[in-house]
Amino acid sequence: MGRVRNILVGKGHAVYSVHPDSTVYEALKVLVDKNVGALVVIDKDKFLGIFSERDYARRVILKGRASKETTIREIMTEHPITVTEDETIEVCMSKMTDKRIRHLPVVDDNGRLIGLISIGDVVKYIMDEQKNIIENLECYIHGTHH
Repeated sequence: MGRVRNILVGKGHAVYSVHPDSTVYEALKVLVDKNVGALVVIDKDKFLGIFSERDYARRVILKGRASKETTIREIMTEHPITVTEDETIEVCMSKMTDKRIRHLPVVDDNGRLIGLISIGDVVKYIMDEQKNIIENLECYIHGTHH
């Protein structure tokens, strides 16, 4: 089973972020423009939390708040569950499943943000890995080398 670093090698370390004083509306525009489900919240290079579509649904819409008047700081998820580059994909799946979350910020040993992985990234990695295993087994069975 691979590790988080294997996903980041393919995906890259770039993350889309939002400032805590931005409005929810501004953040939603970034989500749509970038076609992502979550943004990390950063202020002066400090990783403060995460803002996801789920935060919007639960803390803005269902509470009757206005997205143009509510700041990210008011509704973001502070201290989200994180992983390191050394974490296994299996551990990521467990964390995402157990906590019912779709995004995991990746931090280094000092807690600095170095990436973000989504459930889609994890599923794609697992599918690619299984495809490679199948191809290798087929080659083995047929006596050819890949």
